Amino acid sequence: MISTQYDAPPFPLLCEVIKARSVTISPSFTAIIVAGGQGTRADLAVPKQYAMLAGKPVLAWSVDAFLAHPACGAIIVVVPSGDEERARAALPHRKVIFAVGGATRQQSVAAGLAEISKLTANEDIVLIHDAARPGISHAVIDRLLRAFDDTAIHGAVPALMVADTLAHGAALLGETLSRENVVRVQTPQAFKFSEIVNAHAHWASDAASDDAQMVRANGGKIAVVAGDAHLEKITRAEDMLLVERMLAGRQNMRVAVGMGYDVHRLVPGEGLWLGGVHIAHDRSLEGHSDADVVLHALTDAIFGAIADGDIGAHFPHGDPRWRGASSYQFLIHAAKLVTERGGTINHVDCTIICEVPKVGPHREAMRARIAECLELPISHVSIKATTTERLCFTGRGEGIASQAIATISLPEIE
Repeated sequence: MISTQYDAPPFPLLCEVIKARSVTISPSFTAIIVAGGQGTRADLAVPKQYAMLAGKPVLAWSVDAFLAHPACGAIIVVVPSGDEERARAALPHRKVIFAVGGATRQQSVAAGLAEISKLTANEDIVLIHDAARPGISHAVIDRLLRAFDDTAIHGAVPALMVADTLAHGAALLGETLSRENVVRVQTPQAFKFSEIVNAHAHWASDAASDDAQMVRANGGKIAVVAGDAHLEKITRAEDMLLVERMLAGRQNMRVAVGMGYDVHRLVPGEGLWLGGVHIAHDRSLEGHSDADVVLHALTDAIFGAIADGDIGAHFPHGDPRWRGASSYQFLIHAAKLVTERGGTINHVDCTIICEVPKVGPHREAMRARIAECLELPISHVSIKATTTERLCFTGRGEGIASQAIATISLPEIE
């Protein structure tokens, strides 16, 4: 439940004005992100939804914004046939449902709606969004949800006033057009699930320009709420730079640092795991999982940076599911939680404290394995080793300890 103040749009609604008032957002929603275009006009090496924008794929910006919203129940990403693996690669660690779209945007949205109908708890409100608009904010989502406090409303769209002069023209300028009551409609567009499904079922015309057009043609009333200039659509290559600059200016990120520490006893065995690498040795590390002391400390450091408990809370020691488990699973889970919060892991630093085995010969393999798990450049992963000059339990060869620090960028709560 989120309670926020509604700001009325500075222009007339297409159907009626939603009065400014203090309300509570109660409905949860399902998001459909249409990522089916080939982006040929953008003249990029890959379809624009997969192009890198400020450090991550264009598609990931919208997915992360929805995932971080507390009212989001599920996300359906609609991609062209044959693009499923590329879409999954663009969205690592993100919990989304993929659907295969059709030849038109209308068919792709219908495919997304069909996936929602399969969910055991499909939401009453559906937000339909174009992946080519990566600048979505929680403020816009909240305004769309608040529009449904008026029970007569069937849908809501964000829009901006038109500031430029409008005119007919090609080679020569023609007559100007009135800007009065003219707005630029954006996405995401929000609808009651039953209304958008019925609109698609009864649409018999040519391809619709957007989903609101279909609902209006079916007798639905569409509210207009204030849009956002950051929701500019990426159409051409030059739009990438413009949108990237806008997103960089809007982002309010904070740096979070987490520290982790772990110890495991050395026992007779046939090798041990350190930093995701198996090292041949006459002893092993004792533990419920594979006892990888480095990955355990690093996982705890990430949990600490996002203030989400510790490794024991997420993977209880007595849970049989984790007996003998590979610790990279714990690390990948922690990284996924960072992504779901809209964050980015910037750098990790681990120190291994032991007399034996020697870490140096395995350092680069550990860095590579951790970089792979966290999807970081290897230059963002540091592995160091030290001894305690034969003092205490590590010096006596009774166990191995590890310290870790994770540096993460997280968005401030809007």
